Amino acid sequence: MTQSNTVEPLSSGNNQLAKHAIHAHKFGGSSLATTQCIERVVAIIRKNCQLDDLVVVSANGNTTDDLFNIYELAVENSQDLLVAIEALKQSQSVLISELLNKSRAACLIEILSDDIDQLTVWLTEQPRQHHADMLAYGEVWSARLLSAVLSEQVCPSYSIDARDFLVINNDKECAVDNQSSKKQFQEILQKGKLAVITGYITKNSRGETCTLGRNGSDYSATIIASLSGALNVTLWTDVDGIYSADPRVVPLARKLHRLPNGVAKELGRLGNPVLHAKTLQPLTNHSTHLHVASSFDPEISGTEIGKFGQIAKQELSVTSLNDLLLVQSTSLTGSLAGQANHEFSAICSDVKQGFIVIHRAQQKLVSQWLANHDTDVSFTPVSILAIVGHSVVNQGNIQARFKRALKHSKVLYVVNSLSEHSIIAVLQQSCTGELLNNVHHDMTKDARHIGVVVAGLGNIGQRFLELLPGQLNRIPALENVHLVGLVASNKALLNTDGIDVVRAIKLYERDAKAYDNALLMSWLTNHPYDELIVVDITPSEHFSYLYGDFFREGIHVIGANKWAASSSTKQYNTLVSTAAKNKSLWLGNTTVGAGLPINFAINDLLNSGDQIIEISGIFSGTLSWLFETYDGSVPFSRLLLDALSQGITEPDPREDLSGRDVQRKLLILARMAGFELSLEDIDCQNLVPESLQGLSIKDFLAKAAQLDTYFAEQLAQASAKQSCIRYIAEFAVNEQGKSTAKVHLAVLPNNDAFTRLTPCDNIFLIKSLCYQDNPLIIQGPGAGRDVTAGGLHSDLVSICQQLAGKKHQVKIKGLS
Repeated sequence: MTQSNTVEPLSSGNNQLAKHAIHAHKFGGSSLATTQCIERVVAIIRKNCQLDDLVVVSANGNTTDDLFNIYELAVENSQDLLVAIEALKQSQSVLISELLNKSRAACLIEILSDDIDQLTVWLTEQPRQHHADMLAYGEVWSARLLSAVLSEQVCPSYSIDARDFLVINNDKECAVDNQSSKKQFQEILQKGKLAVITGYITKNSRGETCTLGRNGSDYSATIIASLSGALNVTLWTDVDGIYSADPRVVPLARKLHRLPNGVAKELGRLGNPVLHAKTLQPLTNHSTHLHVASSFDPEISGTEIGKFGQIAKQELSVTSLNDLLLVQSTSLTGSLAGQANHEFSAICSDVKQGFIVIHRAQQKLVSQWLANHDTDVSFTPVSILAIVGHSVVNQGNIQARFKRALKHSKVLYVVNSLSEHSIIAVLQQSCTGELLNNVHHDMTKDARHIGVVVAGLGNIGQRFLELLPGQLNRIPALENVHLVGLVASNKALLNTDGIDVVRAIKLYERDAKAYDNALLMSWLTNHPYDELIVVDITPSEHFSYLYGDFFREGIHVIGANKWAASSSTKQYNTLVSTAAKNKSLWLGNTTVGAGLPINFAINDLLNSGDQIIEISGIFSGTLSWLFETYDGSVPFSRLLLDALSQGITEPDPREDLSGRDVQRKLLILARMAGFELSLEDIDCQNLVPESLQGLSIKDFLAKAAQLDTYFAEQLAQASAKQSCIRYIAEFAVNEQGKSTAKVHLAVLPNNDAFTRLTPCDNIFLIKSLCYQDNPLIIQGPGAGRDVTAGGLHSDLVSICQQLAGKKHQVKIKGLS
């Protein structure tokens, strides 16, 4: 039954297959429904698979439904049988013809015709005897076609009929004979070719065809992963992950990026529309991780199921099932209770009160089973609504919240699951969409998880981290914020399970690893949080080049780094539009004025409908100190060296004296005020003479006395006018809308607002249509580790408050 498709072997370089450990990929029927869907799957395989990986497929589209329908027509001896068979043949032939070249298509259509002939014989002569054989064709055709397409377009491939190796005890329990199956599977695999394997179908020990039940292809994929030792299994489906409730019913359901194995198993048992009860069983004793992703949006990060730390264990979800029966009997309080619970895989049970909850379709079997024990039994229609999460049974606060959420509902019983991962309410009435939405809101409204990556671990970065534990405990908006990354210039510490904020620097020093930008972006792109925030406290222009990549991935940025916000007009506008397109937030209130609320003031004026016409002030703490202190009593150069020794200037004081920092800050404020400006539009007076600009730092400092004559002359001229000198920034717009901008050494009256500062203070003056005669002035420390770190924390709270109301659209292509 193995169908091989021979093509000229391709090197892994030619077929563009990724390099990683063995991985199993399962594609559902909706992912393979049409020519376009299959082409999308081929692209996913090309990008995500290697030659020794394993691909498991369901039947194309509605093929299994069509086969069930044809079987019913055969049993009824309907005259429409042959017409339905011919329609099925045509639909399969169309897929083949559209996807393959003429020669290969003709070959597959000939094989299909033989299959249809056999199918027709079975259905017209002994349909009941060949029910499972008939259903198996859907997966056989699907695997054969995809293998042929891959061989033609991507790499050598072959299809495997799972009945050639996969053995189970019967189609009720579906227990796998692992020893026999694994041996036969290893014998059938071909090296250097990509295997496409049928899901859903298998055989029993007598060699008879069996099926694994509806949605059994997921089960097939995890069985095959366990047999092959695959490290990962991806279920490619039509939704982009597992949600905190059925998103078709609860529009505000959150994607659960990571689920512990036990929680996922409990969700599948309780009716999650994506996970199915048996899917996780084969992985119980393996370290294999299971992923759920969308073949319709393959670039979107899905849900990962495996072993995780505390953050993933905090996730909660709500699920419900209708059409259930509450079974009550005296036997269910005794020794038979455990047997009944196991025999019928009860949804929930209570030995003390003598009941189990089962699916309605099980009523007859349960009645017969209890009748054999001579006991009376009663059946009551019920539904269940459950809260599911790691060890929720042992969390009293969750128990209390769940009961409060159900206080207006007719609850018969509240039962703790045996797994301890769910609390189940048995309801007298059906669980409505309204009830599910209300309970989901009450249980998960504060559950959005936000990861924070801090880049820059210098003086201010360390102070930011020192303040973080207190902020997380004090600010409600930061309740679900987790420190997950620390990045310096050469090393990074990234941990999806979180970094202890109290020991962050020590953990970084112990565990940080070398990285490059590609590795950093790979991790950030695949983060498992609802939102991710990068706090950039670096002075690095190089790091600011990553902002575009951050925004394209929907990552938010808090920047004390001035480079991006003062980049070229084209680059800046591109960053702003990219952030808006991907709903990324970009706050940079500490780029100018440290913790002073200058950016907030500008935003508030604009939001009020006001129009800003002038921004001016002293924007440099260093230049503020120098000119507030300089009175001519000591040479300017001696004052400069004193400031350097105190750490007031940059290591190279020319960085401060050049005016470039002030120029960038003025540009940032002008842009924030709504004006399109570039650095070249701002005249900048460099206070360092050309003769000193090209020297080494050592030589500059040795010749700093060459500055003294110029500044002494400027001070003397100003003093003669009852004035003083200050380095100021000025931006203004005239009535015609023309703007002027410059940063320069100015002569100001001694009573001017800019001349009476505490050394190192910044001052900002804003004139607007509403604040012309009496301008708005903001003054205070414009630098310092405490005020800057505090400003960054203010931005963090602001972003988290904005994200609290953010809603993600759930894309559903129809659940398989």
